[in-house]
Amino acid sequence: MPINQNVFSSVAAWRRRAVSRVVHRGARWVREAAAVTAERPGPYRFRRIGTGTRLAFPQGTVFGDPWIELGEHCIIAQDVTMTAGMMPDLDLGPEPILTLGNGVVLGRGSHVIADVRLTIGDDCFFGPGVYVTTTNHSYDDPEVPVGKQWPRSDPVAIGPGGWIGTGAVILPGARLGRNVVVAAGAVVRGEVPDHAVVAGAPARIVRRWDPRQGWQPPLRTPAPVPIPEGVTPEQLVALEAWQAEEAGEAYETS
Repeated sequence: MPINQNVFSSVAAWRRRAVSRVVHRGARWVREAAAVTAERPGPYRFRRIGTGTRLAFPQGTVFGDPWIELGEHCIIAQDVTMTAGMMPDLDLGPEPILTLGNGVVLGRGSHVIADVRLTIGDDCFFGPGVYVTTTNHSYDDPEVPVGKQWPRSDPVAIGPGGWIGTGAVILPGARLGRNVVVAAGAVVRGEVPDHAVVAGAPARIVRRWDPRQGWQPPLRTPAPVPIPEGVTPEQLVALEAWQAEEAGEAYETS
């Protein structure tokens, strides 16, 4: 008796779904096992890595880790580069070079390059692909290739509570105040005061907070719903992990 072709198609489809589930579950296990935390620092020797902080797998380039401090409940996404010093295996002295405060989020593919002191305040959120550096090439001598001239370095400080948009660049010497918003693709140097919004290349202030008049120019969108009182950073991290897991399971069963 001939076998219906649909039977073979159904079996093949079932096998593909089964293999897909196994692969995705294996990938999820690898991501979990290879993530870096205070309890599982992996190959790194960070000066400090706070409770609840997690570096997602795969990690980007990381060196100078004995001079890197990571606060509590930070989320470092995949492929984030964090370096202290111009190259690996340098002795950078007794003080930290790169410091992240508590609750910092670095988006996927961001770069934080600290040849000299670089600080990021509590609760700063970076979108994907942000580039922060304390060092830039110089081109003083027109006869020498730019890449062969000694670079210039200047400390960078990003105040607490800021939002740095996707693809923004923070240049050496930048000083960002509290709750600063940097638009996507902006190139920032110099001083930015508290509660300012900057955009463009070079970045300029496009909106500021006035204690008497509020945001000037006024916001065109309604205020966001605040996080309910009593919600802890641990609960927010757990919620994000649960949402990611739910999304993964939905993808596997689709």
